[in-house]
Amino acid sequence: MQLKIIGESINDSVPSTHKLFEAENIAALKELAQSQEEGGAAFIDVNVGPRTPDFMQMLVGEVHRVTTVPISVDTPDPALAEAGLKVCDPARGKPILNSISPLRAEMFELYKLVPFRPILLISEHKGGACHTAGETFDAAKFLIAEARKYGIPNDDCIFDPGIAPIGTDSEGNVKRLLTALEMIQNDPDFKGVHASVGLSNFTVMLPPKRADGSPTKGPLESAFLTKAIPLGLDHVIGSVKRKYELLSPDHPAMQCLEDCLARGGFEAIMRVREYYK
Repeated sequence: MQLKIIGESINDSVPSTHKLFEAENIAALKELAQSQEEGGAAFIDVNVGPRTPDFMQMLVGEVHRVTTVPISVDTPDPALAEAGLKVCDPARGKPILNSISPLRAEMFELYKLVPFRPILLISEHKGGACHTAGETFDAAKFLIAEARKYGIPNDDCIFDPGIAPIGTDSEGNVKRLLTALEMIQNDPDFKGVHASVGLSNFTVMLPPKRADGSPTKGPLESAFLTKAIPLGLDHVIGSVKRKYELLSPDHPAMQCLEDCLARGGFEAIMRVREYYK
């Protein structure tokens, strides 16, 4: 399984990391960056939340000093994105910009200043959230056309269809995601593109262990990867501490996911509860 991990830990929305930001503990944030690279991260995500462009620029520079892999500049704010991208070292490869959506297509303009690999968020379109695979695919078609206007090749485009927590997925968002990935993979216009999700979101709010003491989150995340990797998923924003693997069809987590996809609605939520209880 060739899966590139974008290390997720330096993110203001993570409670433990938020405390480091509030304390301005830059040394501890740099240690997080180092530990993620040592754990195998191909990129280090940097999300400073609502802080200033100067802070983003400073932190990206500090992370660069203690790591060798490229940065993923993670913000919807064009000023923060520009500040972070400007201090990225091109010698270690193009940085990632996470993320551009149909509602933020003007962020492509930053490519004129610093070439980057865009994560293209296709869980939303100009009318709001995408509820069907067709809407998700249409968002992808819009964004790849916009990327080409700036000379961004397919191989630099990373599509994120947006992953929903399996424990609350009564609307079939996981099925929407997987179907959209298949549509992208089968369209020759998208040849060579990549795909990613924020994998930890898949198991948010679930207990860490099942009733028998076995882990809950890691196996369910691996079950998702088992379905999504053959459809072109090759990056995740995730944890280097997780042991991601491809599961056999008879694995309990794999059976749970298959049942959720087949049943849908409230029955899918009950199947997840049955799995961890």
